[in-house]
Amino acid sequence: AEDLKKEYRRLAKQLHPDLGGDTEEFKVMQNEYEIMWERLKNIHTNSEGETYTKETTETPQEFINIINVLTSLSDIEVEICGTWLWVSGNTKAHKEVLKELKFRYAHKKQAWYYHTEPYRKKSKRELTLDEIRDMFGSEKYNQKRKQNSNITQLTKKGNS
Repeated sequence: AEDLKKEYRRLAKQLHPDLGGDTEEFKVMQNEYEIMWERLKNIHTNSEGETYTKETTETPQEFINIINVLTSLSDIEVEICGTWLWVSGNTKAHKEVLKELKFRYAHKKQAWYYHTEPYRKKSKRELTLDEIRDMFGSEKYNQKRKQNSNITQLTKKGNS
């Protein structure tokens, strides 16, 4: 499931109509993602490459909506660590948008995170973002371009 999300993120940046991509190709890619998500949503891979199963309540449309909005934000870095999305960089300008997307802020890590499943911490130890990257693997995406003026509108579109 993590690899599928990474590939969707990569293709969304390449094919998204707001970034110069073709609308039809983007729709085809979204449909393929939704089909593959239903097959792979409960299969996960840890940082050692070992596969395990864990049920998820996440829908493919949730992830598609989040990526569509994040693609439109500027001066941020999006990172996938396991099943979590982390956003860092110049996030202050995008605080309200991130809150609307149900991201939470991790003050000690100076980054926003998104995770669909309820998370119950198993130890008292506080992990750094680097330790999380080492444990679950990481894929980063930089975004440095002008911000679209209708981000709030995009968020509302994605949620309907």
